Amino acid sequence: MEKKKVLVLCTGNSCRSQIAEGYLRYFAKEKAIIYSAGIETHGVNPKAISTMKEDNIDISTHTSNHVDEYKNIDFEYVITVCDNAKESCPIFIGNSKKYHYNFPDPAKASGTEEEIKKEFERVRDLIKSYCKNFVDTNLK
Repeated sequence: MEKKKVLVLCTGNSCRSQIAEGYLRYFAKEKAIIYSAGIETHGVNPKAISTMKEDNIDISTHTSNHVDEYKNIDFEYVITVCDNAKESCPIFIGNSKKYHYNFPDPAKASGTEEEIKKEFERVRDLIKSYCKNFVDTNLK
């Protein structure tokens, strides 16, 4: 069976899409090849790395990629994780099944270190639940 190709798309490919890529890889295991990209590249957010490490998922080797790098890949699924990416989604992914969920951006959280950490954890848990459901529904 050929592995399904899944692209997670966000604005900067630094936080939400990186977290989603980590969970999709974890839940899908060998059933899919998971990519993430941004319509810009901002580098992988250190707080995203640390909040995933708390859940025993290592995304420290992930890279921040631009969506144009993947224009020759035929994706079965494209998941946009923010409204900006959905609105700016390139046309080349026209044959893919598209999914969208506008997750809050934890990188925009303000307050004390503890409050920011809690927001990263909250968004991480939302994305985790979404990714598990996506894999259970689409990658059987």
